[in-house]
Amino acid sequence: MRKGLLSVEELCKKCQDILKKTRVLNMYVNETDPEQLSKNLQASSQAYAQEAAKCLEGIPVSFKDAFCTSDMPTTCGSKMLLNYTPPYDATMVTRTQENGAIVIGKTNMDEFAMGSGSLDGCHGPVMNPWNFAVLPAADRHVQGANNVSEDTLSVEPGDWFISGGSSGGSAAAVASGSCLASFGSDTGGSTRLPASFCGVVGLKPTYGLLSRHGLIPLVNSMDAPGIITKTVEDCSIVLNAVAGHDVMDSTTVVESYKPFEIQEDIDLSKLHIGIPKEYHGPGLSGEVLRLWQDTADNLEKAGARVTQVSMPHTQLCITCYHVLCCCEVASNMARYDGIEFGLREGSEESTEELYAASRHQGFNDVVRSRILAGNFFLLKRNYEKFFLKAQRVRRLISNDFKNVFRSGVDVLLTPISLTDAPRYRWFANQDNHTRCEEQDVLSTPANMAGVPAISIPLSLSSQGLPLSLQLIGPHFSESSLLTVAGWLEREAQFPYLNLDALGLNEEALRR
Repeated sequence: MRKGLLSVEELCKKCQDILKKTRVLNMYVNETDPEQLSKNLQASSQAYAQEAAKCLEGIPVSFKDAFCTSDMPTTCGSKMLLNYTPPYDATMVTRTQENGAIVIGKTNMDEFAMGSGSLDGCHGPVMNPWNFAVLPAADRHVQGANNVSEDTLSVEPGDWFISGGSSGGSAAAVASGSCLASFGSDTGGSTRLPASFCGVVGLKPTYGLLSRHGLIPLVNSMDAPGIITKTVEDCSIVLNAVAGHDVMDSTTVVESYKPFEIQEDIDLSKLHIGIPKEYHGPGLSGEVLRLWQDTADNLEKAGARVTQVSMPHTQLCITCYHVLCCCEVASNMARYDGIEFGLREGSEESTEELYAASRHQGFNDVVRSRILAGNFFLLKRNYEKFFLKAQRVRRLISNDFKNVFRSGVDVLLTPISLTDAPRYRWFANQDNHTRCEEQDVLSTPANMAGVPAISIPLSLSSQGLPLSLQLIGPHFSESSLLTVAGWLEREAQFPYLNLDALGLNEEALRR
């Protein structure tokens, strides 16, 4: 666009065409008003014409529906907030727009980000765009996949691959090509897991590097805005545009953020890669294990020092995570009472009845169960046994990372998911809690410690689906982490999904 080879309007139209053709995937829940979109496009075009374009000028981006937007509803995938339009924008929204980005819509998610499949939101499930490349034409259509009602959900649909959660809509949007970048949230892997299933790059930055202001919270002590792009370089560009201190978020770092560029001439002989043996656990597929081993071998052949390390408290992470998650959920969900904003049900003559009816109608079973569990853990008789003990275990998990990095390890190389993208029928035959315990086991440790982690697609499985690995680094090591990720990306030459190359028109996609 700087060279005049492509206009802002042409790029945005291309993304919108893909968005319209792939509505069956149910990736978006709200789209920017066409009149406002046209004004934004004109402003970006004028900026290029005047050679005043900013780093994200004219780039179509989307946001998970947990980020507050003043010009679109923010529902968090819940009936509780279906009628809620915030009076302000989240800091991530503001900073992307200040840098010229074009926000084209809000993406689908699990209700209040509680899930690992993007199946449990009130807007219905999100399908993986790789279904178009993998499944035969007869299986591509899922009746009711878009705008699914409760009645439709009770009917078993055709089999298809899930996008992962809870930021499944954001990952699917980038993978399909309907936007060039998307923001998710990452509390226990909710950016990296769907990124791995959809074959895109997913970054969870260091806790405090990106502002959480305007991101509706799940677990305040672990939530981090996540960046999803197709390439590592794109990820670094977006990170540079939005990172840094925010006066509206007291948990952001005060130190000035220094933008960086990925170095292609990396000297791997100075790199020490750690392979945590505890990440080779039950359920890890043979294909993921081989990719992990082959990648470690390739790094070693290229000059890096690769050694096995131990992180003994990793096995306690998922149980510890769920205790702390439920406790903070119980606190955060207390604000949704039907009084100030959101759904209001029940008799207004009884405050207690109003609370009960509003929360029963507004929350699904997953949210209600976590609220109940959290309140149980926080009872006076249980507080020491559950909450405080989980906090102590979290400190041990964090210390595992500190000890490994102090020993000289620069980056940890691990799997991010146990398998490639699961099929819907398999995933849905167990409850949300069980699937979260299975899917999040490799991703939650980084959130517990607040360290940065990135998921990179490197290969295809025997089903033709993406397989990814994860890099984890010390606090504020995003520069070196993305540099190593860029090297792996160049070596792998991953075949990103290209719906145009499949020769599918709108009618074929609908079928």
